[in-house]
Amino acid sequence: MTLTVNAVEIENLTKTFISIRRRAIVIPVEKKQVEALKGISLDIPHGKVFGLLGPNGAGKTTLVKCLATLVLPTSGTARINGYDILRESTHARASMGVCQGNERSIYWKLTARENIIFFAKLYRMPHNEAKERADELLGRMELLEKADEKTEKLSHGMRMKIVFARALIHDPPVLLFDEPTQGLDPTFATDLRKYIREKLSDKTILLTTHYMHEADLLCDKIALINEGEIKSFDTPKALKKAVRDYDSLHIRVEGQPNIETIKKMDSVMSAAITSKDGHAEIVATSHDGYELAHRLLNHLHELPGVRVEHFEVKEPTLDDVFLQLTGRRIED
Repeated sequence: MTLTVNAVEIENLTKTFISIRRRAIVIPVEKKQVEALKGISLDIPHGKVFGLLGPNGAGKTTLVKCLATLVLPTSGTARINGYDILRESTHARASMGVCQGNERSIYWKLTARENIIFFAKLYRMPHNEAKERADELLGRMELLEKADEKTEKLSHGMRMKIVFARALIHDPPVLLFDEPTQGLDPTFATDLRKYIREKLSDKTILLTTHYMHEADLLCDKIALINEGEIKSFDTPKALKKAVRDYDSLHIRVEGQPNIETIKKMDSVMSAAITSKDGHAEIVATSHDGYELAHRLLNHLHELPGVRVEHFEVKEPTLDDVFLQLTGRRIED
């Protein structure tokens, strides 16, 4: 096979699901068509880390599952290391490693070492080589002391290390990481990001995440995805530069102000609200964040049951870019 310019090539990939909901035993099922992916096209050059940044339900995991040949696309196709995921799926699978933020993708009744050896043999690796590779990866993950313990007895972080090691077992040129640090303790999440940055620099990586700092730290380029569509695609620096003319106003309040009223205020370009436990955080963008802050704070002070706890005008972030493009926050 001739080496292609791009390690991953995605062409007009779509995926439509039929969502079935049974409202009650005696009422017929309700079917709804859901467009999870809407004509995604994306090329990833060899040796680059590309981020797919978006909120839950944006289509990130569906895209990874299609590329990993776990789910068939409705239309379109993709190539992994030059192999078509539909016509040459066996070769495509051999060219990639997949790590999803789900510890259930390994066998809990096996030990850490047995898990790695089992998956190595699925790639037809001889037993001695598989055992040597397992010990090497468990050593990298600082799990050699736990290598012979059953996985069900290990912590969530340790199990995720096994999932991560499993993706590397056959030393693939392409890696698909679907929110690999979700739910991990901060220390291990930091170690994992450092490992990706320093030890996997020769790999081509597609990383999905809704952690802005993770995408900013690891990715050469970032695609912002929302409701199954790519909204923007560029380097983290260029994406933030695109909204540099705007200020981002962050206000934390006690109570629940009406976000639709705020959106209609003069000079408000976009606004979103996140609520939890009786408190809310408002994020609004404007050409003049300080002028908006003055008017918005006066508005909030006049609302019954609302008390301002903190406000700050910040430099643009990737979340602000996403808010500007979609009208919603990545964390929504």
